[in-house]
Amino acid sequence: MSRVWQALRALRLRLVGPAKELVGTDQFGNKYYRVPKYESRAGQIIPERRFVEAVNREAYQYQTGDFPAEWEAWIRKKREDPPTIEEILRNENYREEMKQKVKDVSEKDKLLQAKEYEEGLVAEPGHTQVKGHASAPYYGKKEPSQDPTSTANIFQPGTWMPPGSGSSQKK
Repeated sequence: MSRVWQALRALRLRLVGPAKELVGTDQFGNKYYRVPKYESRAGQIIPERRFVEAVNREAYQYQTGDFPAEWEAWIRKKREDPPTIEEILRNENYREEMKQKVKDVSEKDKLLQAKEYEEGLVAEPGHTQVKGHASAPYYGKKEPSQDPTSTANIFQPGTWMPPGSGSSQKK
């Protein structure tokens, strides 16, 4: 019986290819599979395939963070061996610790900046007010200069002179 079984298995491998093998699951319940490298019936070498069957998800519903980074690296063949649950949990704890450290350093930096501003050690950043299509600091002025107003119906070429020039001669 074993010879017949081996022959059927070899025939199925040649016609259909190998069956998928369950490699593991993650904490979300996603299942990860691989199809080993095999030779097609035409003699072509088909490389190993790796894929995931997500839990209750359609292809368009995937979002960042749905799959652990370690499993994504395995699927993309960035790593040879599939990750273990212990490794995933250890890396997740490390990422959470780093997020907390970044948050703490950011808060300390904000407090230090506020203290430096109060003591006058550092100039406060210039505030820019947007008016129209461009923005610029006012350089000590309380209000921006007035925008020119014109209907363009009364314009005469050569009549305009810059404000404060003192002469209102026409050319």
